[in-house]
Amino acid sequence: MRIKQTYRLPADLAGQLDDYASRKRISRAIVVETALASFLSPDGPDRLEAALARRLDRFGRQIERLERHAAITNETLALFVRFWLTHNPPLPDTAQAAAQAKGNERFQGFIETLGRRLARGMTFADELARDIAPFADTGPQSTRE
Repeated sequence: MRIKQTYRLPADLAGQLDDYASRKRISRAIVVETALASFLSPDGPDRLEAALARRLDRFGRQIERLERHAAITNETLALFVRFWLTHNPPLPDTAQAAAQAKGNERFQGFIETLGRRLARGMTFADELARDIAPFADTGPQSTRE
């Protein structure tokens, strides 16, 4: 059994109700009935809390991934700088100009390559994960005999 009720709504809320009902192709009465049932439901706050908890968990996992990627990036840069400084002796003053010119040329090539990789959506973290995956189950295999 249904009871007829009449309520007055602000014009903007009535417009939103009409828009929503027409978009979903359902009656306004069903929208109002569902909204009231949800609002008056005793488990409504529990559902809201559960939804918020799921969203916070997802954010937490995203932050953990970002922290991991930042740590990988920091370690990669530090390792590169250490090896570069260890394996490249300082140049004599007479070779500085030629080295700077060659360095600028190589840097431009690096920037172009980086731009192409970013345009393709390729990331170092993905590449690193793909390179490490074969070693995850068996451990690194020695290439020396």
